[in-house]
Amino acid sequence: MQLKRENLIPALRLLAAQGEILVPTAVDEKVSKFAPWDGSSAPDLALVNTTLPPKDTLFPHQEGMYRYKTAGEPSLEEIVEAPARILFGVRPCDARSIDCMDKVFLGDKYEDAFYARRRANVTVIAHTCAQTGPTCFCDSMGLSPAEAPSADLLLSDTETGWLVTAQTEKGEAVAALWKDLTAEGGEAAPAPACTLKTNMSDALAGTLVSRFEDPIWDEVCHACLGCGTCTYLCPTCYCFDINHEDHGGEGTQFRCWDSCMFSDYTRMAGGHNPRPSKKERLRNRYLHKLAYFKERYGQILCVGCGRCVGHCPSHLDITAFIDKAAERFGEGK
Repeated sequence: MQLKRENLIPALRLLAAQGEILVPTAVDEKVSKFAPWDGSSAPDLALVNTTLPPKDTLFPHQEGMYRYKTAGEPSLEEIVEAPARILFGVRPCDARSIDCMDKVFLGDKYEDAFYARRRANVTVIAHTCAQTGPTCFCDSMGLSPAEAPSADLLLSDTETGWLVTAQTEKGEAVAALWKDLTAEGGEAAPAPACTLKTNMSDALAGTLVSRFEDPIWDEVCHACLGCGTCTYLCPTCYCFDINHEDHGGEGTQFRCWDSCMFSDYTRMAGGHNPRPSKKERLRNRYLHKLAYFKERYGQILCVGCGRCVGHCPSHLDITAFIDKAAERFGEGK
């Protein structure tokens, strides 16, 4: 079924009755993010990728967990915040990132209740890429700019609108909601090739772990500032810290994003730090993205969105590292 361009606003208005719609939005000339739809304007679906990923919809930058009282009669109350939301226009790389987060927070051994509640109330509508940006490399990570199998519904560009493909029960509900706005016909545009290419392979993932003490880690770490930009813009980074605000007899416990690139992330109470320098921290980040997550969950954690490549103030480039490692260790495709 095809949704014509002139029916986009009516389609969004139907969705708005189901929950808050978050769409790609340009904040200024340099920053874009998923923000609440204004109810009348067409969302900017020409954005190749938003600067900020949609991660905080499911895993907020700061999230209240419990309210407590210690004065008088002690009490502890769980904070429940799980509004119905629709993520509209999510690119395939970001759709894959949500799948990665699901594996962590909805795992078979432990389920994070805060994430699970939000996830149950979020519908993901993905939008295929008509073009790619200069730092996009998702197809080197095993993804396709034209596919988002974990999304609830997929919109594929045609000459006059979008093909609508429901992929889950949530997606089927959206398609049913739009049935009077869609019609037969339409042919999806061919998938573009990513601009940036890198020589990642299954063999290289295993080799990197075995080369834990190789000089390559000393060679690539020097430019790193330890600023954490890569982790805060990454759609699949999920490190967090837990803290509390106490106001004399009552307070709130909350969690907030943290970064493995910060020097105090692994510092212990006695002062010992098993990752004392940027070498150990950068090595951990790259191995987690390319090898450790794959060992545990069967897929690479890097989705090739290119945000870390495009926004690192020191121009550190994970694709350049992959190519350097593949050439040195003979593990290219």
